Amino acid sequence: MRTKLKAAALAARSGAATAIVSGSLENVLLRIAAGEELGTLLIPVEEPIAARKLWLAGTLVPKGRLVLDGGAVRVLREAGKSLLAVGVTQVDGGFNRGDLVSCVGADSKEVARGLVNYSADEARRIMGKASEQIEAILGYVDEAELIHRDNLVLMP
Repeated sequence: MRTKLKAAALAARSGAATAIVSGSLENVLLRIAAGEELGTLLIPVEEPIAARKLWLAGTLVPKGRLVLDGGAVRVLREAGKSLLAVGVTQVDGGFNRGDLVSCVGADSKEVARGLVNYSADEARRIMGKASEQIEAILGYVDEAELIHRDNLVLMP
């Protein structure tokens, strides 16, 4: 059932309603299309998200994980901002620039996923540091953000 609910949540994010019903019922799709109330109907309550963000949320497999402090979690959820290195407390896994990473809070609950601007080794070196310090630490700076908001999607 958990898999069905995850699929329904992903469908809702694209604006689609989902019916969870027994496949053994005769003519189940025709009956639902005719308006018969069968099973559980899940209706999306939010605006659909862009196809790119759906791709980030449900198609790619994360190559690593960033653990965020409470301030970073709050900024991502409430202000729709980019993820800065200063809000990262731990870097797990091995990933390269452009790979998808999972962003979790201190409780290990996934908050977001995004395409990272720095490798895992670089992220470990700059985690907890202000964006202005990146060049001094790495010897260069590609982006001020660890993950730009355009490349980040919040998870339900």
